[in-house]
Amino acid sequence: MVVVKNKDLTVGDPKKTLVYFTIPLFVSVIFQQLYSIADSVIAGKFAGESALAAVGASYPITMIFMAVAVGSQIGCSVVISRYFGSGNIKATKTCVTTSLIAGFVISALLTLLGVLFSPQMMNLVNTPQDIFNDGNLYLKIYTGGFVFLYIYNVTTGIFNSLGDSKTPLWLLIGSSVGNIILDAFFVIVLKWGVAGVAWATFIAQGASGIISVILLYIRLKSMVISENAPIFSTKSLKEIASIAIPSILQQSFISIGNMFVQYLVNGFGSSVIAGYSAAIKLNTFAITGFTTLGNGISSFTAQNLGAGKIDRIKTAFKAGLVFSVSIAIVFFAVYFIFGKQLLYMFMNEDSTELAMNTGLNFLRIVSPFYIIVCTKLICDGVLRGSESMGCFMASTFTDLVLRVVLAFVLSNFWNETGIWIGWPISWFMGAALSVFFYVNGIWLKKFNAHHGENAG
Repeated sequence: MVVVKNKDLTVGDPKKTLVYFTIPLFVSVIFQQLYSIADSVIAGKFAGESALAAVGASYPITMIFMAVAVGSQIGCSVVISRYFGSGNIKATKTCVTTSLIAGFVISALLTLLGVLFSPQMMNLVNTPQDIFNDGNLYLKIYTGGFVFLYIYNVTTGIFNSLGDSKTPLWLLIGSSVGNIILDAFFVIVLKWGVAGVAWATFIAQGASGIISVILLYIRLKSMVISENAPIFSTKSLKEIASIAIPSILQQSFISIGNMFVQYLVNGFGSSVIAGYSAAIKLNTFAITGFTTLGNGISSFTAQNLGAGKIDRIKTAFKAGLVFSVSIAIVFFAVYFIFGKQLLYMFMNEDSTELAMNTGLNFLRIVSPFYIIVCTKLICDGVLRGSESMGCFMASTFTDLVLRVVLAFVLSNFWNETGIWIGWPISWFMGAALSVFFYVNGIWLKKFNAHHGENAG
C-alpha cells in the first residue's frame, strides 16, 4: 500500500513544486469529467437524442448545487493552507473538522431542497415538455446524492490544502471507473434510460464521499500534537466563510447565468439543446481543467503567504501560466480540428444534423479563446489564495453579466449563434480585470494590510 503524506508547498523549487502538485489535480479533472461525459455519451448513444437533451436541460441546475460544493471547497482549502503553511497544526485540525461539520449540515439541507423542488427548478429553465419528465427524474436522483458529492469536494479541498493532490486523484479514478461501469450496466443492460445515468452517478459519488471521509480521519489521527484541537470553532467557521461565501456566490452566479443561457437555448428546441448539451460537456472539460489549475495556485499561494514567501508565489504564477496556456492550446487544436468526431460520441444514427451543427458551431466559436480564460483563472488563483475576494468577484461578475446580457442581445440577431459569440467577449473583459489586479499588486497590498509587514 502506498502511503501518501502531507506536502509542504513552501519549500523546494517553486516551479517543480507547483507542477508536481498540480499534475495530479489536472489528471483528477480528466477522470472527473470522463464520467460526466460518459453520462451524456451513454444517454445519447443508447437512450436517444431526447435522453441526451434531458440530461443537458438539467445541467445548469446541477451546476448550482456543484457551485456550493466547489465554493465551500475553496473556502476551507485557502484557510487550511494558510495555517498549515505557517506550521499551526492545531488550528489546521480544527479548521478541518469545522469544515466537515458545517458541510454535513449545509449539504443535507440542499439535498432535501433539491428532491422536493426539482419540478419547479426544471420549469425555471423553460424545459420543453417532451423531455421534462426525464430531466426532472435525473435532477431528483442527482440532488438526492448531493450530500456525498459535497463532502467529497470538501475533503478534496482539505487534502489539497495539506499539499496532497494524489489521494483525491485515486479517489476520482475509482469513482470515475465505477460510474462508467454502472452507466453501462444500468442503461445498456437494464435499459433504465435517464434514471440509470442518474443512479450510476449517485452510487459512484456516494462511495467516493464515504471513503474520502474515512481516509481524512486516518490522516488527522496521524497529525499528532501536544494538546487536543477543538472539534468545532466559530472563529474558524467565520474565517472559512469569509472565503467560501464569496466563492459560492461567484460559482452560483455563474451557474445562474448558465441557467439564463440554457433558458435561451431551450427555446430553440430539443435538437439544439442536444447539440449544446454535447458541446458544453466538452467545453466544461477544458474550463474545469483550467479552474483546477487555478485552485492549485490558490493552495500554493495560501501556504506560501502563511510562510511569508512572496517571491515563490510570483515564480509559481509564471510557471502555472505557461502550463495552463500550453494545455489551452492543445484543447483548442483538438476541439477545432476534431470537434465533429468528438460530438459523434454523444449522438446515434437518429440524431439530427441540426444537433451536430449546433455543437460544432459552439466549439469553433469558443475554443480559440481558451488562452484568455485560462489566463484569467490563473490570476484568480493568486487573488483567491491571498484572500483578495473583492477583486476576484469583480472580474468574475464582469464576465458573467456580460455573457448573459450579450446572449440575450445577440440571439436576437443571430439566433443561437449569437449566444455563443457572447462567451469570448465576456471572457476577454473578465480576464483584463484579473490581469490588472494581479499586475497592479492588489493581492500583495491585501497581504501587507493583513500581516502588517512589507512583503515587497
